[in-house]
Amino acid sequence: MAKGTENVDRSAVEEVLLALRSELRERVRGLDKDVHHREEPIPADFAEQAVALENQEVLEALDEDARVELEQINQALQRLEEGVYGSCASCGEAIAPERLHAIAWAILCIDCASLAEQKPS
Repeated sequence: MAKGTENVDRSAVEEVLLALRSELRERVRGLDKDVHHREEPIPADFAEQAVALENQEVLEALDEDARVELEQINQALQRLEEGVYGSCASCGEAIAPERLHAIAWAILCIDCASLAEQKPS
């Protein structure tokens, strides 16, 4: 583990990440079912179709967000397994335990995250 993260309870972090992953997998399954109308056909009425299309866009955005977060959690579990969990991917310094507690899948320390947010995309 990264210097400064020796006090991070590896099993507690893993437990949190696995619980989050399980929750997100369920969410993705539910969204997938809704996005692809697996249980309910698309309405025949034009006005209802317009509402359904708007809902579809929201569901697709939620699905994408959940899938991205799921991938971040999987990567955090991989870093935990490799013994590099808690190291900043940019500068290599330890990520503050408070930050990891708030965002268990964080890959950047607060300074590097702040710099990344300031960069134009």
